Amino acid sequence: MIPSKRLPYVPIIDRPPLKLPGGARMVIWPVVNVEVWDIKRPMPRQVLPPPTHVTRLPDFAHWAWHEYGMRVGYWRIKEFLDDLGIKASLFTNGRVCTDYARVAESALESGWEFVGHSWDQQPTHVEKDQRAMIQRTVKEIKSFTGKAPVGWLSPGLTETLYTPDYLAEAGIKYIADWVVDDEPCELQTTHGKVLSMPYSLELNDIAMMMVQHHAAAEFESRCMDQFERLYEESKTRAKIMAIAVHPYISGVPHRIKYFERVFQKLRKQKGVVFWTGEQIYDWYRRTQKAVPKAGVKR
Repeated sequence: MIPSKRLPYVPIIDRPPLKLPGGARMVIWPVVNVEVWDIKRPMPRQVLPPPTHVTRLPDFAHWAWHEYGMRVGYWRIKEFLDDLGIKASLFTNGRVCTDYARVAESALESGWEFVGHSWDQQPTHVEKDQRAMIQRTVKEIKSFTGKAPVGWLSPGLTETLYTPDYLAEAGIKYIADWVVDDEPCELQTTHGKVLSMPYSLELNDIAMMMVQHHAAAEFESRCMDQFERLYEESKTRAKIMAIAVHPYISGVPHRIKYFERVFQKLRKQKGVVFWTGEQIYDWYRRTQKAVPKAGVKR
């Protein structure tokens, strides 16, 4: 099923405004991505050009770059969020539950949401059996946490035309791969509807730091610029703002203070709540029961 068949075009101006409970105006959705980079394969990302511009295996330098995030960077991020009393969504490879069990244990202890993020970090397109991979990941997370994941993000937001069907079949309720809107949207699958969650490509430290090569301060500047506009718009309809980070990028000493400043500032804003993806999903489903369906216009 091509995307336009899964997701009817309904512009935001043709939808009734969403309202948050308790007088809140805006949701901040903190996301921490944790992954397993298999040393036997090409690394998912590179920051150091290889000698003679030919990547050799094993790519130890980039494996170690990521490993720092799991050994050190993650703990900086988590300690800070714990101090603020903010629960994040842990977008996690299934293998993290075994390869980095201490990381998974700490997130579970703090009540973070576990979101499926493939079995380990490689594009969905290269999976020999993506349906089996999805089911294996869901099973591992459920075994570790006692609860199946509600949400899913594919590595690099990669999907095939069948991925939403496999995810819905495995019990996934929301997908973060479709960064098409400021609000949750309904996606049609062969196993019923799932929710497309308003994730972010640009409030994401990969895009800012590793692709666009901005200085560390760009993280604070861009996040607050985004917040300023969405907060203004939230006077008339609820807004959701996802902020996504990776321990090997935002958890390093020269960047962590900008991550901290963003959440310190957002914590002081009136009418702003910090929710996990599952909380957003539950709220949206409740509101839609009382809202008439919007017509499709083209």
